[in-house]
Amino acid sequence: MPQLTPRCQVVCALLVQNSHVVTECKAMSNYNTTPDNLPVPQDDGAAQHLKGMTVPSVHLMGTHGALVDVGHLMGWVVIYCYPMTGVPGVPLPSGWDQIPGARGCTPQSNAYKEAHPALKASGVQVFGLSTQSTPYQQELAERLQLPFPVLSDAQLQFQKALQLPTFVVDGKTLIKRLTMVVYDSVIQQVHYPVFPSDADAAWVLSFFE
Repeated sequence: MPQLTPRCQVVCALLVQNSHVVTECKAMSNYNTTPDNLPVPQDDGAAQHLKGMTVPSVHLMGTHGALVDVGHLMGWVVIYCYPMTGVPGVPLPSGWDQIPGARGCTPQSNAYKEAHPALKASGVQVFGLSTQSTPYQQELAERLQLPFPVLSDAQLQFQKALQLPTFVVDGKTLIKRLTMVVYDSVIQQVHYPVFPSDADAAWVLSFFE
């Protein structure tokens, strides 16, 4: 059995009573990997308008405790948008794994963590971005020890300004997984759809080769 957080141990203790402990605890304790046979997202054309657009001047709070005006970031910038990270001990929304491209936000962030030294050495800034609140995102940033900020677009200002593709789960609007490579506020390249999620950072590294 994998090492569980105290919160997950409590949840698992309750699940024992219902004879679901093995399956459920494994699913809730580790979001660092993705299940096999996930549905592959298809290119629906929802991001084809982005290349060449100017990033809007929107101030978003980051997990580093500061506001970031994403429209005034100079030089090379990578913004990877993802739907929602899982929290250990908290079940994912019902049917999450059946939504093409939904699963894999933690592995994607881990991959960017590994790629960050090379990107930083090349003068590239990295930002994660999702529609969750900053406190929610800080759990991820602290747990994974991310060396870059994750930005909160909880009010959908960034999403609406660029008309980023979304989907709705449990009444929450989530951004579909996509990555933008930006130079002096102009979007130079877009990776969409992204699959598997942990290959996204390698795609970015290849762009800068």
